[in-house]
Formats: sequence, structure tokens, C-alpha cells
Amino acid sequence: MFKFCQNNVLTIFFKKMNLIYRALFIFISTIGFSYATDVKVFDFSNEELAILEVRKVRGADNKTLYTVGSNEKGNFLKAVAENAASGLGKEVKIDLDKTPFINITWKIEKDLPGIKENTKKGHDFAARVFVIKKTGATPLSNRAINYVFSSNNDIGFNAPSPYTKKSIDNVLATTKTNLNEWVTVKANVKEDFKKFHDLDVNQLDGLAIMSDTDNSKMIAIAYFQNIYFSEN
Repeated sequence: MFKFCQNNVLTIFFKKMNLIYRALFIFISTIGFSYATDVKVFDFSNEELAILEVRKVRGADNKTLYTVGSNEKGNFLKAVAENAASGLGKEVKIDLDKTPFINITWKIEKDLPGIKENTKKGHDFAARVFVIKKTGATPLSNRAINYVFSSNNDIGFNAPSPYTKKSIDNVLATTKTNLNEWVTVKANVKEDFKKFHDLDVNQLDGLAIMSDTDNSKMIAIAYFQNIYFSEN
């Protein structure tokens, strides 16, 4: 009789423990999933820098110099543009239905004051991050939003690129208030494609980073860190 009761109690105990473990597993999995929704785009390591696609802007005299560094918050990319213009591109699929927000941490050490950024002669930015959607067979048909750290305009200013209406410059930070300071910004990319291009975009096809001074012939120094997409 004792053995029967003991076995019965143990069976109930293990059943309860099994339910507890299953509940804990579901809880932990849920926590892991919530953190996993962030999609990191760049590692900013020397290994990554060696394989990123480098694109020099047509007509630019020099390429922007990109190097990797680190601080207490991790790796960063340093860009030095001296009468130069070249970007670093990465083909990556971003599900904007799940993670529509781009998050960028960046800093401008040396900016480009006095230029008119919405003109061909002044269309330079010390730091910019392009988000790209393929909409045709050739790169010329792509649509882009160019999130910029402006040296002259206020946050919220936006205008089509003077070179193509298929790329929109949108100011997320300005050295008028944050020169030589790390700034973290956020934008809803899905909403911005609808706002600026009247496109319902579910998936991005690539990103690019650039610091350029080929039009102004000036020198800019910028830093990029922790670029990722999030659900909110």
C-alpha cells in the first residue's frame, strides 16, 4: 500500500515538474524571441570591412577612408572623406513587417558647414545611411531613403536628391546641435517609403554607409556604430 501511494505521489510530482519545466521553456523562448527580433546589420569588424562592397561615386577624385575602432560600447566604423566619395554596401533582406525601425548610433567629428545640401554643388553629408528597395532590373530603378547627419539643416528636413528623385534625403541628426557627440536616432522605414515614395514596402534589399565631400571639396570625419532594425 505504501509503495502504491509513494509511486502515485512521485508520478503526480514528476507530472507537475514536467508542466513547470514546459512553462519555463515557453517563457524563456518568448523572452529570447523578443530579443531576437532586433536585426543587426553591420559588425564593424576588420573581417567584415574586407568583404563589404565598396562603391566609388562616379567623378569623385578619391575614395573615403574607412577604418574600424572600438570603445566601451563595441566596434565602430570611422570615415574620413577628403574631397572623396565612396560607400560601403551590404545586400541584406530586412522584413519591414516585423522590424520596420532603423536605429543608428553615429557621431560627426568634423562637419561641412555652409554648403547647400539640396543642390548638386553642395550635396555632401559627413554621414549617411541608405536603405534600398529594388524596384526594377537595374540599380538605376532602385528606390532609396538616405538618412543623413546634416551639417546645415534641421532634423525633419527632407528633399529629393538633386541627382535623382528616386532617392530622398531625410535629416535624422544635425551638427547644429550635436557636433562631436554620439547620437542615437530612429526612423520607421516602412512608413517613410510610403511617405516619400508612395510605396508599400514589406522587405528591404540592402543598406549602404557613406561619408562624402566630392562636391564641396571639404574634409569630413564621421563615426558609425550599432546599426540595427527593431520592431518598435
